[in-house]
Amino acid sequence: MVVMFGLFKRKKYVDVYSPMDGILVKIEEVPDPVFAQKMVGDGIAVEPAKGLVVSPVDGTVIQLFPTKHALGIRTKEGLEILIHIGMDTVEMKGDGFESFVSEGDRVKIGDKLITFDIEKVKEKHPLTSPVIITNGDIVDKIEKVEDSKEVKAGESRVMRVYLK
Repeated sequence: MVVMFGLFKRKKYVDVYSPMDGILVKIEEVPDPVFAQKMVGDGIAVEPAKGLVVSPVDGTVIQLFPTKHALGIRTKEGLEILIHIGMDTVEMKGDGFESFVSEGDRVKIGDKLITFDIEKVKEKHPLTSPVIITNGDIVDKIEKVEDSKEVKAGESRVMRVYLK
């Protein structure tokens, strides 16, 4: 009889890919103290080059803000990720944002989630877009890719998150 050890153990890490084309930014350099001081959680940010957001992981959409400026995804390993487009963009009340997913939808890395009018956002708000791990209690450590690097949506790994 062959016993398969670890068959039901969850994977010990999750790779997180960039949800946008752009330049990687350290979370500490985000122009909002709530994100920069990691009050919401740890992660990275992207200075987007285009108005397209794709899924950074395989998972389920667990939250889509009515204003479509932010959404949350949970991986099968239980990791929860918040993608927040720009700073203070909730004030735009959804103007210039279009969602292609709903809460409960399953998504794969690279699936189109949201488009936004990058020029309209840029007129009134910083574009810097945090990608945050919101349930750090299950995280052992996060390995981040160096900042100031150009990243491609759905292709460039930006974090490897090791789970407890």
